[in-house]
Amino acid sequence: MSSRNDEKAFLPTPAVHQQRGHSLGVIFSVIAFYWVASLSVVFLNKTILSGSEFKFPYPTTVTLFQLVVALVLLVVCGHLGKRSRTFSMVPPFEFDPDIARKIAPLSAIYVLMLTLNNLCLQLVEVTFYQVARSLSIFFNILFTFTILKQSTSGPAMLSCFIVVLGFVVGSYGEANFSWSGLIAGVGSSIFVALYGIYVKKTLNLVDNNQWRLLHYNTALSIVFLLPIVLFSGEIGEIMENVYFLGNFSFWFLMTITGVAGFLINISMFLQIKYTTPLTNTISGTAKSCVQTLLAMVFYQNPITAMNGFGIFLSLFGSGLYSWVRYKEMQRR
Repeated sequence: MSSRNDEKAFLPTPAVHQQRGHSLGVIFSVIAFYWVASLSVVFLNKTILSGSEFKFPYPTTVTLFQLVVALVLLVVCGHLGKRSRTFSMVPPFEFDPDIARKIAPLSAIYVLMLTLNNLCLQLVEVTFYQVARSLSIFFNILFTFTILKQSTSGPAMLSCFIVVLGFVVGSYGEANFSWSGLIAGVGSSIFVALYGIYVKKTLNLVDNNQWRLLHYNTALSIVFLLPIVLFSGEIGEIMENVYFLGNFSFWFLMTITGVAGFLINISMFLQIKYTTPLTNTISGTAKSCVQTLLAMVFYQNPITAMNGFGIFLSLFGSGLYSWVRYKEMQRR
């Protein structure tokens, strides 16, 4: 599901960057793996929700299925990690009710973030998706000040202003504008920002282990999302209107999308481990640009001059913000 914000939807926490020397081949392979996983999630989700013969416009059901796939993979990889060094990064699955109760608020935010993200992707063009989701930077600054009581530097605020300007210009110039899609994108941006803040407040419950947090977060998210799917009426509509439930290709596509979402975690961990923070930042920004260009080619999305300028501003502002925060981190 994505701009760099979408990786955060799957990545439980920004890990500590390690700046060690690695071969160019290793670095290239890690970045390529990250790009493939990230781009696959966006385009596969778009294909499932509204872009193929299998038009399945049920975002909460899609989100639930993908979470179940992720949980199965976590359990399997945790089991394999006991016997193989290849999977040793994933600890055995655990679920302590006392810890789960404290992590529950984070999981509620996670569910809303993923559901609104998929809804936004269903309702807007992929080219506009970057713009609709760009306000996570603005809300991150807002919540950092109101919740964590931390101020933001002037250059970072300027970058945020450029992103907001890109959001306004891109929205006004969007050829296939959707208010509901825009609202879903803004809502998803709000919960992306809240998720990052709550992760920082929750990690100590699992000894700062990202994979352990992912265990609890995925399991709790399924528990929270299941009643929403049942009471939303989507199951009844699916049984009445969807004729391809017995089609193997549809379920294969759904499963592959869930696997790609899970692989984002691994690809982000590897990119953080084997590259520098600057490389990680440049990779994410460049991937967002390529994502927009690919959407123009594959989906033939109409882009007005104003819409294109708004997309450029939101990408430029997001990249500038990442660069500013990277330089600030270096100075610290």
